[in-house]
Amino acid sequence: MRKCILIFCSLVFISGPAFSQLNLEIEISGIINDKGKIMLQLYDGKETTVNQAMGDIKDNKCMLSFKNLKAGKYAIRYFHDENGNGELDTNAFGIPKEGYGFSNNAKGSFGPPAFEKWIFDLNENKKLALKINN
Repeated sequence: MRKCILIFCSLVFISGPAFSQLNLEIEISGIINDKGKIMLQLYDGKETTVNQAMGDIKDNKCMLSFKNLKAGKYAIRYFHDENGNGELDTNAFGIPKEGYGFSNNAKGSFGPPAFEKWIFDLNENKKLALKINN
């Protein structure tokens, strides 16, 4: 009986982090106006889309959250869809005409940053403060 209790307690202790449900809050600031919405994609560490969200903009900021996430590696990319067409508008040279950004406030040169620069660890409830590139 004592062995059963010890095994049960060990399993509960070990499995706790694996089944933990974490919350991620995201605040995007520096948005040039309150028109349109923020379109955001949440990826796992293997560049697979986990979830997507749209957020309203108020006072040049947007708050989004994801609940019940498993601990692990994640990454975010987002853009300010000012005109509501669901796409990041670019000019003839492919340069974005709408604001955009990535987790870790990662920046690229002559294109988006490498995916590895966006990745962050989620092992507890977390709040990210991101600043949009306009």
